[in-house]
Amino acid sequence: MKKLLLIFCLITAAHSFAFADKTAINHFVIKENPFAVDEVAVVATDTAGVIQENVNGVFTFVMNGFTEELKFDKGTAFYRHKLDRSSFLYAKHMNDSGTHAILYYIYKHDSKLSPFHISWILLIAIPLLLVLLAYMFKRFIIIAVVIFCIFLYFNYHNGLSIPTFFESIIDGLKNMF
Repeated sequence: MKKLLLIFCLITAAHSFAFADKTAINHFVIKENPFAVDEVAVVATDTAGVIQENVNGVFTFVMNGFTEELKFDKGTAFYRHKLDRSSFLYAKHMNDSGTHAILYYIYKHDSKLSPFHISWILLIAIPLLLVLLAYMFKRFIIIAVVIFCIFLYFNYHNGLSIPTFFESIIDGLKNMF
């Protein structure tokens, strides 16, 4: 009976070690890198914005279409590419629970970087608002077209291409359901 109990305990202990908790990044934010000039850091957080310090290791991210291997240490990884001007940064991470993507506008001023999260709802709202105003006020059509062209030029000039624009909207819609 003692041998049977010992075997049962060993099997139970081996079973609990075989299924270790897998670390996954399901939410992250972009912040200014405090240790380098003109660089940003990717911080793994939970939904409340608290840093997940248990995230360690190498994780694959896609930054503006380029695959990057980011090394996380205590929930923080440094994106080692200098930003020479204000631009959009589309960060995407894929894991077992799905794709997690965030669009940021990194505003550069005085040697500081200020990242602003751009919601997919805002990306839809601006063109729809222009179309709605042009439809309501017939004299506003030319002004709406000019503002829309300025909107497209601003996005393109700062690194937000049309495919990234639509990919950000589609990822936002997928995460909504």
